[in-house]
Amino acid sequence: MARIRVTVAIDASPRRIWGALRDISTHTRWMEDAVAIRFVTKRRRGVGTAFECDTKVGPFRLVDRMEVTEWRPRRSMGVRHVGLVRGEGRFTITPRRARRGAEFRWEEHLALPRWMGGRLGGVVISVVLRQIWRRNLRNLKHLVEHPT
Repeated sequence: MARIRVTVAIDASPRRIWGALRDISTHTRWMEDAVAIRFVTKRRRGVGTAFECDTKVGPFRLVDRMEVTEWRPRRSMGVRHVGLVRGEGRFTITPRRARRGAEFRWEEHLALPRWMGGRLGGVVISVVLRQIWRRNLRNLKHLVEHPT
């Protein structure tokens, strides 16, 4: 099981951060590993929304199937991975008390199939994904703090 957690401080309100997060179709703007997103339900927001994300990590490509399991505006969004890769992920927005802005946290618990290395592959992919997702969070931070 790959366990990954990355965080970033964003100088913006939880409302503004949620504005960038709630539109799942735009996650490809800040997630470098997300190539395309296709909804498989009519619903595009909230619990029950299901979608496929074409994912690319180096030379590896796969379709990550997900469904939204948690939807708390300005607080958190959770997903369940139901395709080849299985597990759960969660974005959390926590206001910072002493300063303006909020902490944005991305946590994932993923199980890889045997052909991807199983448990050992999970250790390797954790290192790789942590680096990619740190860049993704820097991209999100820039997008939210410097809207065009």
